Amino acid sequence: MSRPLDLNGRVVVVTGGARGIGLATVERLARAGARVAAGDLDADLVVRTAGEVADRTGAVVLAGGLDVADPGSWEEFLATVAPLGPVDVLVNNAGIMPLGSVLEEPTDVARAIVDVNLHGVINGTKAVAPGMVDRGLGHIVNVASAVGRVAVAHGATYSASKFAVVGFTEATRAELAPAGVHVSMVLPTVVRTELAAGVPAARGVNPVSAEDVAEVIVETIQRPRAESWVPRWSKGVSRAADLMPQRAKEALAHLMKADSVLAEADDDARAAYEARVRRPGS
Repeated sequence: MSRPLDLNGRVVVVTGGARGIGLATVERLARAGARVAAGDLDADLVVRTAGEVADRTGAVVLAGGLDVADPGSWEEFLATVAPLGPVDVLVNNAGIMPLGSVLEEPTDVARAIVDVNLHGVINGTKAVAPGMVDRGLGHIVNVASAVGRVAVAHGATYSASKFAVVGFTEATRAELAPAGVHVSMVLPTVVRTELAAGVPAARGVNPVSAEDVAEVIVETIQRPRAESWVPRWSKGVSRAADLMPQRAKEALAHLMKADSVLAEADDDARAAYEARVRRPGS
């Protein structure tokens, strides 16, 4: 087995870096010696948390406001963190998950989900990958979701956005590989972060932590692989279900309560998060 990539001095961009999986990833990369650029829509928070990580680790961590849905914002962010040097790795982590019936979902909310979860990944790739191609090396890691392989009711648009990220990842992997650029994806199940507040786990599937996902992200950077699940064994369940007849697949999902986890989310526990990620007027 080849030795893992030494992250010391590598420049890594992490989106959604102010909270949850993004912040945990920034911390783990900093402790590994990487030079980290953290971007987040909440500019004040990401600057503060990045400074705290730098103080704890002694690493170089720069941060700035970043609206991943806006190509212009990408240009401004990359200019802000340019002193770090050329980007070696991009972790497209930013994402939102407003929940509810698709028939009651406001248009603005649907648009926001797709803009952040899908266009954010596309915009980030287009902003960073050309430099990687020019240098003949680089790695893009897209944080998708288990629901990018297994759709779940009451999160239809979220599921669609993550299915799209899976497809985009697989297509860009084939497109960029000849230029020496790796493209990977990480698919977590339910993660104990604000995004999944109030969401129960499927039967037999314990929630994972942001640190668990960050660990897999960093391992994927160090030893590139196409697709990693968190927890790892959940990939096997998904693949086995794909081979089942539809009625058997539905019965398994019902047995595991995977078909109802989003519908059973605790509205009170999610209230603060939903208010933050839904656009005004929705």
